[in-house]
Amino acid sequence: MSTRELHIFRAALTAHLDWFAERGKSARFWWRDDDAIEPSPALDRLLSIANTYKVEVGLAVIPEPATEALADRLREEPYAKVLLHGWRHKNHQRKDLGEKAAEFGSRRNPAEAIDELRRGKARLEALFGEAFIPAFVPPWNRLSPEIARGAQAIGLKGISSFTWFHAPDPHRLQTHIDMIKWKKGRRFIGWPAAAMRFDLQMTRRRNAPSEPIGILSHHLAMEDDSFRFLEETFAIAAAHPGAQWPPIRDLFAV
Repeated sequence: MSTRELHIFRAALTAHLDWFAERGKSARFWWRDDDAIEPSPALDRLLSIANTYKVEVGLAVIPEPATEALADRLREEPYAKVLLHGWRHKNHQRKDLGEKAAEFGSRRNPAEAIDELRRGKARLEALFGEAFIPAFVPPWNRLSPEIARGAQAIGLKGISSFTWFHAPDPHRLQTHIDMIKWKKGRRFIGWPAAAMRFDLQMTRRRNAPSEPIGILSHHLAMEDDSFRFLEETFAIAAAHPGAQWPPIRDLFAV
């Protein structure tokens, strides 16, 4: 990654935030990280970034394999909040038919799926206490409408996936910017692509500032450049007058 590309990224993000600040406005942001199960050096690095920049991170924890050790590790972390990330993170769709992966998609029996979510909610409440926010992050960001309604009926009021547009539901909180290129070798998307993704979202917020911009990370899949992306983004946006980072629980309105 070239120094020039990084300078362009910094300048572009700063210019967007300056636009809001100069008009007495602000863009809202939040941060979600997926697939937490247990403590790891990668999780330590992620939490260090959250503490350094005082930015809350919504850790999407997979309930069935989540460990007591993870609960112990997060107990004294003021910026770590916990969201429910499915049950086992197991695909139930038909890969042989070309269906995209989902744990809570169209192939699931809704009653069985809701029972798993009920058990997952109880487990995360027991493990993480007040750090748990009753919000459901479906694995692979895919969810059948019937299961979505059932999840909210059992108290998982919040729902978060990955999409460009915000659903007309006060409890839906989306993510928009993923710094990982997943196909043909998992790696950082690069500073030019990162700048373009912010350009799209920040430009949209000039007319729809209330919708938070969601940053999505996967600590177990990240290398140095992806962690650097978080550091560079938060170094600019965490304390800029043109940015707000409301509490995640408030954003879900739960």
